[in-house]
Amino acid sequence: MVQMRASLATLILVSLSACSVPGPGEAPDGVHDPHEQTNRKVHAFNRKIDQKVLRSAGVGYATVVPEGVQDNVSNFADTVALPGTVVNQILQGRPGPATRNTVRFAINATLGFAGLADVATDFGIPEDNSDFGETLAVWGVPEGAYMELPFLGPSTERDTAGIVVDFFTNPLDYVIPSEYSSLGTSAYVLSKVGDRGRFADTVDSIYYESADSYAQLRLIYLQNRRYELGEEAPADEIDPLALDTEGF
Repeated sequence: MVQMRASLATLILVSLSACSVPGPGEAPDGVHDPHEQTNRKVHAFNRKIDQKVLRSAGVGYATVVPEGVQDNVSNFADTVALPGTVVNQILQGRPGPATRNTVRFAINATLGFAGLADVATDFGIPEDNSDFGETLAVWGVPEGAYMELPFLGPSTERDTAGIVVDFFTNPLDYVIPSEYSSLGTSAYVLSKVGDRGRFADTVDSIYYESADSYAQLRLIYLQNRRYELGEEAPADEIDPLALDTEGF
């Protein structure tokens, strides 16, 4: 446990030092992308993976698997992730959302058949998502440079550090038997494959029908993420509510 905490502390320190730009307002046109050459290569790789694997898998999953089963998988993935969300909300000093998500987890894990059903939403307790990238933003860590990650898609230096730390912050990972530890990850991956199928037209329009899919996806991600975090965004950017880019 001591070694794990030391490793987590090191990751946090690295994340704090990695984000060198004070935020979206400090870069020309609100985009700081000093790694664009490398990012474009990663983007080309992600497009190939999508074209050869993810698109067909997503459309097949959304077509073949009954919608109710897809919902069960997504609900389970969301329920398993909730304790990690609660940890982040506590670190952000948000006891209200942390309490609601704790109650939501308890309801769905019991009355919702181990999280397969979203009973809590029917009770008026919707999920309030969060992650360590948001925690860093609350702590005042700047956004840093834009990044595109293999398989995971668009991100920033701050959010990339958050993704790494989130691997260690879910309490369930330390209490459930090891043979069940991969179920949540598998459910998450399946839910994202399903999302690729359900939103195939939207994703295709960005990846394969735009003049510069890299630039368009970068703009959509940054606008959407900054809106989620309540950060300022340039007024001429697109509507952040128009698209959900998570999992691209």
